[in-house]
Amino acid sequence: MSLLVIKNKRKLGDFMIIKKVLEAAKPYLEGRTIKDAVIGLSLIAIQLDNGNVGVSYVLRESLPAGCSVFPYAQDIIGKSAQEIAEWVLIGKEDAQRGIGMAVLTAASRSQILQDVDSSDLSFGINVLPTDTVGMIGYIHPIATEFKRKAKKVIIFDMGLALRGGDKGEVYSMQDQPKLLPACDIVILSGTTMINNTIDELLSKCSIAKEIIMVGSSVPMFPEAFKDTKVTVLAGAWWDGEQKDEIFKEISLACGISHLHKYMIKKAVCSK
Repeated sequence: MSLLVIKNKRKLGDFMIIKKVLEAAKPYLEGRTIKDAVIGLSLIAIQLDNGNVGVSYVLRESLPAGCSVFPYAQDIIGKSAQEIAEWVLIGKEDAQRGIGMAVLTAASRSQILQDVDSSDLSFGINVLPTDTVGMIGYIHPIATEFKRKAKKVIIFDMGLALRGGDKGEVYSMQDQPKLLPACDIVILSGTTMINNTIDELLSKCSIAKEIIMVGSSVPMFPEAFKDTKVTVLAGAWWDGEQKDEIFKEISLACGISHLHKYMIKKAVCSK
């Protein structure tokens, strides 16, 4: 999970990239409704009425405490996909915004997207041995691949910073404003779209030659990123024929590694 330390709460007018994604997704949301949903401890999945399935991550660390604090989830079945997708922008907390993102990842499945060479985990980009790589949101296999090729990999992850684990791999969040501008390549978790840190993070990537957005929460709408610093979208589509299996595993608190057999990996240029 990732989060930039931001002192001032931003207004909806600041969320430019999320708005661009919603605009790009409109043709694929129009007329669609929510057919089914599951909200697990780690993942959220949505099925649209055309059978498309989308998955998004659950950012648990900042969710409100208490019972019955997510009543909106009870009412989404049958609702307009466009309406629920907009939760990624107007949702009150990360679970509601995560539901909106899962709708967007489901809608993206209706596109025809040409993949870049993704035979390894560097997503077709040229990584030099002199490069410093910044990673927002720790994904172990990707971190390992870039460590093999680059001079240095600097990892930030708010979830690990708050809850512990892999501390030897993760830098202090307080160092992010200083270290991120020095990175030649930046890897951003798709969850930066859920917690609304994407715009602020990109503004810190002052010298990055490549910025890759990765993970199941990436909204695969390259048109929305053409005028941004993001160069590659590396997300996932899902086998709708395996919907029941996907939903069951998520309901049993699985993580993304448990769903690999149902995943269709995607990596597309956004330029």
